[in-house]
Amino acid sequence: MSLLEKLNWRYASKAMNGQVVPQEKVDNIIEAARLAPTSSGLQPFEVYVITNPEIKEKIKGAAYNQSVVTDCSHLLVFAAWDTYTAERINHMFDLTNEKRGFTNEGFEAYRKNLLANYTAKSAEDNYQHAAKQAYIAFGMSLAAAAFEGVDATPMEGFNPAAVDEILGLKAKGLKSTLLLPLGYRDVEKDWLAGLVKVRKSNEDFVTVIK
Repeated sequence: MSLLEKLNWRYASKAMNGQVVPQEKVDNIIEAARLAPTSSGLQPFEVYVITNPEIKEKIKGAAYNQSVVTDCSHLLVFAAWDTYTAERINHMFDLTNEKRGFTNEGFEAYRKNLLANYTAKSAEDNYQHAAKQAYIAFGMSLAAAAFEGVDATPMEGFNPAAVDEILGLKAKGLKSTLLLPLGYRDVEKDWLAGLVKVRKSNEDFVTVIK
């Protein structure tokens, strides 16, 4: 199957059957998030991979008791930086210089520009920007899951403050932003299984300007 065929196959499963996803597939889905583009290459988020039943049960309570949280094989939590700091920005620039084996005058000037701009903004503004970067990686993981033949349910419907407390994210300067249960659909319990995928037509979705 082509990628587009697999994207047509995928949907947001509302019920999963508890079958374990092979670790190689999970690793590929996470790697897609790690390789995702982010603003200035800062990767201002982390991914938590949860298989512990007790932790998943607690998060289920914070996610309005949606069954996919506990019935999934692996639960991914995308957690964005709570703000940009000089330490975080410098770490990524230093890492880039180390990996590439040289420094560049233009790159260092760009570093100074980011340090001045981000540190002048409010923590909330910075978090909202970081969260948008997490969304990009989240979308890459959704596509990768479809490519791997794994069901994935994108979730914003949860209490972030509660999940932050469960995972101890505040102490790490992170905020839970998105949940992504990975598993396999339970076609007998999932009311969405088998329904036709509905999207806008190209005519309503795409505007071409020549």
